[in-house]
Amino acid sequence: MEELVRPWRLGPRGRWWFDVLLAGTLFLIIPFYAIQALVDGNAAQDVTSTSHVVDLLLVITQLVPLLWRRRHPLIVYTIVAGACGLQVLLIDYPLVSQVSYPIAVYSVARYASPRWGLAALAVGLFGSVLGTHDWMQAVDASSNGEPQDGINWSTYVPVVLSLATFPVAAWALGALARTRAAYVDSLIQRNEQLRREAEQRAELGATQERARIAREMHDVVAHGLSVIVVQADGARFAAEQDPTVAPQALETVAQTAREALTEMRQLLGLLRDGDTLTRPQPRLSDIATLVEETRAGGMELTATLPEPGLAVPEGVALTSFRVVQEALSNVRKHAGPGAAATVSVKADGNVLEIEVIDDGRGAAADTVAESGGLGLLGMRERISAHGGTLEAGPAPGGGFRIYAKLPVT
Repeated sequence: MEELVRPWRLGPRGRWWFDVLLAGTLFLIIPFYAIQALVDGNAAQDVTSTSHVVDLLLVITQLVPLLWRRRHPLIVYTIVAGACGLQVLLIDYPLVSQVSYPIAVYSVARYASPRWGLAALAVGLFGSVLGTHDWMQAVDASSNGEPQDGINWSTYVPVVLSLATFPVAAWALGALARTRAAYVDSLIQRNEQLRREAEQRAELGATQERARIAREMHDVVAHGLSVIVVQADGARFAAEQDPTVAPQALETVAQTAREALTEMRQLLGLLRDGDTLTRPQPRLSDIATLVEETRAGGMELTATLPEPGLAVPEGVALTSFRVVQEALSNVRKHAGPGAAATVSVKADGNVLEIEVIDDGRGAAADTVAESGGLGLLGMRERISAHGGTLEAGPAPGGGFRIYAKLPVT
């Protein structure tokens, strides 16, 4: 899965330096008020020296807390808003440092919860009205009692709206940034979740593939070794009775061993990256070849097979072949010497029926169960994967019976 490209953001160190530069730029205002307070303080006759000291203290209180606006937005806003409130009470004119107030509103809307952002906005709107009234009163008082026809509602409203623009814009930008950051974070988390799910599906698929290869390996090894054992025993007996029969039996042993070894190499190749099977999977028509090989191994076998052109899904064909292969291997291992078997594979409507019956000892079910039952377990897993059913147990009148039904649609 393609990795989501993360938007560019300042890291913790970059954010700290940004706040330092922002506050440092605003701090340039402080020397102006400090020099003015110092000059006025040296002039004893200037009664405004105290006012300039107050200005300096208000400027420092409004600007310095901005250094911590990200980590403690509510505390910083409270200090800045309190300083702005004191400014309205102590002096009657604006300060340049009041630019800190919209920055504090932005910080609350961006880094605190939405309700605190709305509260900061409400306080800012109230402060716009209060500040306008205070400054207008100062303008009216400076007129020395002369009537000021220009100071009325038509003058108040534009000033209030102008001042309210700053906290509204700051709140809107902060809320937008917070919403966008939350949206981007949700996309990143969703992408991470999808990536983990994809990895889990791939791991599960690999596990299932290994299980399938294990079943294939069991079928190949069980069939090949059972044929080899039977042929080897037959060759040993033939060498004692009729030496001319032994070469044919040994040739069958060698051929079966080569085929089993080839299939094992192909299956093991699947476990290595980049390797694929070079031999096609067994088809339904290959059951006839399996029957002939079993007969060549010395088993008396009767087979009823479908027409070669019968079309079934590849998975069903492979499962049918493996079921017959495993059933015949069980006959060799568990039915006893001289046991005969009957194989029937026929299509009945949309169902493929497979039946393998032997006339052996009849206790093969218990023997298979005691040996681990991996063959029968593999059969059930294969058939269940295609929605089929399997019956395995002693046959009436003796022997063992395996009956499977597989849907072909």
